[in-house]
Amino acid sequence: MDKNQGNAAMPAPLAGLRVLDCSLLGPCAVTGHLADLGADVVKVEAPGGDYIRKTGWPVVDGASLLHWHVNRGKRSIVLDIKSVEADKATFMELVKKADVLLEGMRPGALAKLGFTWEKLHAANPKLVFCSTSGYGSVGPYAQMPAHGFAFDSWAGVAPPSKNEAGFTQIPPTYIQIGFIAGPLFAAFGILAGVIRARATGQGSRMEVSQSTAAAYFNWQSIEGHLINEKEAKRKGEQNTARPPGAAGMAESVRYQYYSTKDGCLLFMPSERKFWQNFCAAIGRNDLFEAHPGAEYADHARGNVELRKLLTDLFLTRTTDEWLKVGLEHNIPMAPVNTIQQVLEDKHFKEAIQWYPAYGNESDTMATPVRFLDEPLRPAARAPEPGQHQKEVLRDWLNLK
Repeated sequence: MDKNQGNAAMPAPLAGLRVLDCSLLGPCAVTGHLADLGADVVKVEAPGGDYIRKTGWPVVDGASLLHWHVNRGKRSIVLDIKSVEADKATFMELVKKADVLLEGMRPGALAKLGFTWEKLHAANPKLVFCSTSGYGSVGPYAQMPAHGFAFDSWAGVAPPSKNEAGFTQIPPTYIQIGFIAGPLFAAFGILAGVIRARATGQGSRMEVSQSTAAAYFNWQSIEGHLINEKEAKRKGEQNTARPPGAAGMAESVRYQYYSTKDGCLLFMPSERKFWQNFCAAIGRNDLFEAHPGAEYADHARGNVELRKLLTDLFLTRTTDEWLKVGLEHNIPMAPVNTIQQVLEDKHFKEAIQWYPAYGNESDTMATPVRFLDEPLRPAARAPEPGQHQKEVLRDWLNLK
């Protein structure tokens, strides 16, 4: 984190944006993105609080890392909007003051409690309402309970693996895409809705499902496969085209992982000019003459002879030594890091900002959005249930 805690003369980018957050678990990240940029996010919790604090690991200071990360910078109030009429009335008064309302549960959860879109819109015509859920409101899975891994398994981005005992298992190395992408798309959509509402006076409602977000992140493979299938059908033959996306990279040579003396490197000179730079840098212009390749997007796929030669070559130096060659001679390369190596990576240490979120020794990664002339202020610690009851009612509703 920059020592400079921000330009005091400039308000935070989303200062003044009032957000009501009625969400549980992962969808809390939607408003977490808004809070990071300065929005006043009020987390409306049922009695007992969001059980996100008991879900996921590691647990720090009695609550999960998930809670500390996605709920930082928010304020919390407790309202029983299921059964207490006074709390329902308070909730509607807060809706009248809000710019945004997030429903982060199964679709229609608020409507079932009597808070229909028609009622919300009548109370606040400028309101931007967003529903974020696992599967959205259409399709046979709309009311299916689900957690983060489900969205990726559905979207085809988390193929099963097997362990040594032969048990089918969740692949141990993949990242939960829908869990991360869904909230990002929702935050993006919300801000689009807010801009229009401020210009026209008209609010809107939208939904983002984490499953379709995961599928969209896999658009290259899905669309590519569809195109390949259509083309094969048109020609009346079996689909034998190169698999799109990462699925087609296994036989690549000039866009591939290679072991080094102390680790692994991603080698990427798929443009001819970069490949020529590499060959000149290592004093092997003969390689370029023998395998010049196409000008763009040439992976030398299936060139076993060249792959064997490069395999032996990369073993002669360390990863850092090869990265230095890439920097000095304009050749695209990247380290292939473990999580521990990422934490120790010099670029990571300079590029990533951190927020102190739940103690003196533990931190959470700040938003990757950088306002270069005004470093963002650190987000406050994620709240306890109802921690800000009095101050929210005072600030939003002028109640003492």
